Amino acid sequence: MPKTITVRPRTAVGLDEPLVSLGGLLRQWLPRQRWFAGKDRPVTDLTVLSVTELFPGCLHLLVHASHAPVPTPGGTPPPGDCYQLLLGLREHLAPRLERAYLGRAEQGPFAGLAVYDALHDPRSANLLLERLRQPGAAGPLRFDADPDAHLPGGLPPRLLDAEQSNSSIVYGDAYILKVFRRIQPGVNPDLEVTAALAAQGCTRVPAPVAWFGTTAPEPATLGVLQPFLPDATDGWTLALRALAAGDDFTAEARELGRAMAEVHLALAGAFPSAGPGENGRTAEAMCARLDAAAHAVPALLPFVPGLRAAFGALATCDSGPPAQRIHGDLHLGQVLRAGRDWFVIDFEGEPSRPLAERCVPQSPVRDVAGMLRSFDYAARQRRPWRPEWARRCREAFCAGYAARAGWDPRKKHALLRAHETDRAVYEVLYEARHRPDWLPVPMAAIKRLAVWGG
Repeated sequence: MPKTITVRPRTAVGLDEPLVSLGGLLRQWLPRQRWFAGKDRPVTDLTVLSVTELFPGCLHLLVHASHAPVPTPGGTPPPGDCYQLLLGLREHLAPRLERAYLGRAEQGPFAGLAVYDALHDPRSANLLLERLRQPGAAGPLRFDADPDAHLPGGLPPRLLDAEQSNSSIVYGDAYILKVFRRIQPGVNPDLEVTAALAAQGCTRVPAPVAWFGTTAPEPATLGVLQPFLPDATDGWTLALRALAAGDDFTAEARELGRAMAEVHLALAGAFPSAGPGENGRTAEAMCARLDAAAHAVPALLPFVPGLRAAFGALATCDSGPPAQRIHGDLHLGQVLRAGRDWFVIDFEGEPSRPLAERCVPQSPVRDVAGMLRSFDYAARQRRPWRPEWARRCREAFCAGYAARAGWDPRKKHALLRAHETDRAVYEVLYEARHRPDWLPVPMAAIKRLAVWGG
């Protein structure tokens, strides 16, 4: 049995006490996690912002990791990030929890106890679901649920292996709990947007069933529970299967375009429109991101003049569709197909961007451009590359989108090219830092987009 740990209300000074036991372990463990944003920036300091005993043997912490800043597109990021941790503490670690093991605390209030990521522990995952089933408070934590939703207990949990910027637990193939790891103050768009779309009657997006957040040090969303689609397959997997089998994917791409247009229409109804897009200001921001990326990835430098021309054309073209709330990080991995229907998930936007920026109305062309780039990525996963496959999918997606939205992205050439270019610049920086073997994929798009008409 886990040793019972009691966490009493602490002063700001007292919040440092857990670091005596956990600081060294966290400095080694955090940079190895897929969701840790500062992999290229050494951790210089750790600060505990909040600590709560969620249940015996399980601590909930918000920890600020400070590190040396580096330039990125759009400017220099804040010198640190806040992360949500659920840490288990036991005298003896069960063999099934070895992969979640951080180490054994050698000093401080938890000296001698084994420390592990509690999301891997079925007992902790079950108790977390029980908290969501019975809304209420635990210290600064607040648990809420849709009063019209019936959430059963006793559903067996399993932590998904494919962790991205968050961690997800599936309960009995009926619900999925997304636990946000990198925390920013405010309501997370993945809760705000999905709740608003549900109120609009949009069935393309799973509605939130329960959620939890914190009031300290600032109000923030920590996790969202939604229905799980057990028979669904993500669009990336489906596209790669089609490519491997030599199958056409245009019918699926056309239906996906139609589904995305439905989501955009629902978003326009759920949130106030911002009127015509400010293309000049958008072009300036794109140029700033390009300059920062070229500084970090010198391979971009020869193409900067052509890419700047794409952004310059944006500044002088028609404004296009009104700016509105959008997905913000759309690609084939953010859509699911169950039966004949497409669903859209993960409305957080790009986690690297500030939360307030992700909530600003933007051109829906940005989402379209993200999906078109994703078809290009898929087509380059096998040799020989199949550019014609990608071209047909891109055409089909735009045709399906146009049929439902009432306007055709292909007829907004300068607007679409600029947003594709901006996305490709982002991809170059990401791949250079995290997956250098993939860098040729966005670089091929950069070479095409740097030529007018590309």
